[in-house]
Amino acid sequence: MVRFKNRYVLCEVVSEDPRCRQCIEDRVLGLAVRDAITRVHGDYGLACCSISFTVKYLNAYTGTVLLRCRKDSYRLLCSALPFVRYLESRGQRYPCFLNTLHVGGTIRTCQKFLIQYNRAQLLRLLQNCTNEEERQCIQKSLLSCSLTEEQSESGDEEDDDGTE
Repeated sequence: MVRFKNRYVLCEVVSEDPRCRQCIEDRVLGLAVRDAITRVHGDYGLACCSISFTVKYLNAYTGTVLLRCRKDSYRLLCSALPFVRYLESRGQRYPCFLNTLHVGGTIRTCQKFLIQYNRAQLLRLLQNCTNEEERQCIQKSLLSCSLTEEQSESGDEEDDDGTE
């Protein structure tokens, strides 16, 4: 059996309207991306991209989106993302655009990139702080976004004293 390779495109939804993030749903975003692919690449592009196209992860609070598509057609997807100009939900259009952050072969690499990206964003915020309270809040956020390995339980380790 053949394994089909995928690419994961990590994007962020950028909008000046705060209501836009409240309306983000994976179905709405998927339809907007498919519409953009159809406008840019026609039926051929839509057919190539829609074989395994899905919205794997969506965080409406931060506007982070993870899209999956086939490895063969990820360039078609990436070239159509700048043409997403609005999200339509409940009869209203919210102007926005998708900023591509990273293209990876696994979800794990995209997660690692997102952690580093968020850390860099927090460092930029730390440099622009105006008072000490903001600085302490951002420093606390910086410390919470680091990857740490779980410590092994102390019951797992045994002393080797030679007795059985």
